Amino acid sequence: MHLPEKRLAGILIPTFSARREGDLGIGDTLALREWIDWAADHHVGFIQLLPINENGLEESPYSGISSVALDPIYLAMEPSEIPGLTDADLTDARDHLRAARQSPLINYPVVRAAKRKLLELAWTRFHDADPQLSAEFEAFRHQEIDWLEDYTLFRYLMEFHGESLTWDQWPHHCQTPQQARKLLADLRTNPASHVDRRLGFFAFTQWLCFRQWLALRAHSEHRGVKLMGDVPIGVSWHSCDVFFERDEFHLDWCGGSPPEGLSQDDPFFQQWGQNWGIPLFRWDHMKANGFTWWRKRITRLTRIFQMFRLDHILGFYRIYAFPWRPERNHEFLGLTHEQAAMLTGGELPRWNQRPDDTMENRAANRADGDVRLRAILSAAGTAEIIAEDLGWVPDYVRPHLADLGITGFRIPHWDCNEHGQPTPGSTFPENTFATYSTHDHEPINGTWHRCLRVIQHHSANPNDASAWSFTGAINTLRILAEFSGIPRPHHHAWPPYTEGIRFRLIKALFASNSRYASLMITELFTLDEQINRPGTSDGDNWRFRLPWTLSEIRADAHLNQTCKKFATLISITRRS
Repeated sequence: MHLPEKRLAGILIPTFSARREGDLGIGDTLALREWIDWAADHHVGFIQLLPINENGLEESPYSGISSVALDPIYLAMEPSEIPGLTDADLTDARDHLRAARQSPLINYPVVRAAKRKLLELAWTRFHDADPQLSAEFEAFRHQEIDWLEDYTLFRYLMEFHGESLTWDQWPHHCQTPQQARKLLADLRTNPASHVDRRLGFFAFTQWLCFRQWLALRAHSEHRGVKLMGDVPIGVSWHSCDVFFERDEFHLDWCGGSPPEGLSQDDPFFQQWGQNWGIPLFRWDHMKANGFTWWRKRITRLTRIFQMFRLDHILGFYRIYAFPWRPERNHEFLGLTHEQAAMLTGGELPRWNQRPDDTMENRAANRADGDVRLRAILSAAGTAEIIAEDLGWVPDYVRPHLADLGITGFRIPHWDCNEHGQPTPGSTFPENTFATYSTHDHEPINGTWHRCLRVIQHHSANPNDASAWSFTGAINTLRILAEFSGIPRPHHHAWPPYTEGIRFRLIKALFASNSRYASLMITELFTLDEQINRPGTSDGDNWRFRLPWTLSEIRADAHLNQTCKKFATLISITRRS
């Protein structure tokens, strides 16, 4: 793994959140191109993204229907980017999407349908394409055949049987890879069948996706800004990978996280934990074949990204598992363990492969993680790996990651000693990634605002039973103040979240000893929106859009000044 020669500053911008003039209601590769230029102009060393794999009808970027295929929803649809489209096609689409383009939230069904219509139109015209483009497309199909052939068949079957159905709901004669390939052969015997044209369409969309993302990678390298990707710990149960490579997965168990008690609002999360619905890996089978699936996944990823976040690194050691899929969660809410076991044939949620309850188990889990992560390191080559090691982290994980040279996270207000004092940023290990929050947390300004609301509520209602929330709010603000050098007020009279507080927090984070320091775009502009609220399924998750385009940010005196101060802080803290 290649290590950077200097400390870098980054900004997290989900692809879907970026806004530009002329977009179709969601961020795309041209919007990211603008942000790469902004980053280069403001001394930002990397742009951190969320996963970009295709999600089918899901909105969460962590529910990929393929570990390799990219999501066409992020395609820029300009005629210069999509062969076969015209300016008139794009104008019609923009008019149709007027409301979606102006909305503060992404309307996924509407946007996805509009982009799909444009891609279908482009495909009908592609037979008239320039011979050089046709040759490029055919070369892509040949070069990517090891995954693209199965993927296009899976996408065809999704379309053939209905996109809302999972593959286990397809007819019984089409639920195995062998049956699927026989159906394809049978369809091809019918001269009226359009199956090859449909397979070609799905390959065409992937060619366009890789074409645009590889061009974005080249532009980022030209501007000296790195793209940071994100590798989810798993793939969707309803995915091409699981359908065609089911020997790699345990289909009867789903990965997730353990219950966290009253700190969560969701009653299922409180009682049972989070059931992500991702099938568990058959690590023994993967090890026997040299981790082929993981190597293919990581190798393709690093063609686009110079660095990447490895999601839920704890899952490489052991993972919390559920013996039922999320669709059945409601059946278990409020049940005792005995009652739940009656519905599962005796199985209950537990750690897989083993818990960390004994010294022997901890040593075995560490050894398992070592073998798996060394395979990831080998496949990553020169790409930089950042491990998401947050939550209840076993004591052996961070020393092991350090031994492997893998970067771990540091969140200042979570990183305290036994006396409740924050670890000074100057003593953060060099090989760490410092940030105040992730996409699963509220931005640091949102945390400050929430703490103030709790304090104000308690002051007005001193007999309220939420005193524990009051204590937590006070401690959080105290820790942030101590970490960033903000003076502590008397009698809990904490100030509002001012511009001065914002930049002191940013400066303290970027002045830390960590190799990487990253800020969410919401924190730069003091937006309280949360990108995702784990354990919830409300309509705002994964739908956040920036209120402005970059042109509007540059034209606004206050926003533009914020960007200039940010660049100055990066220089002052020697991250430029």
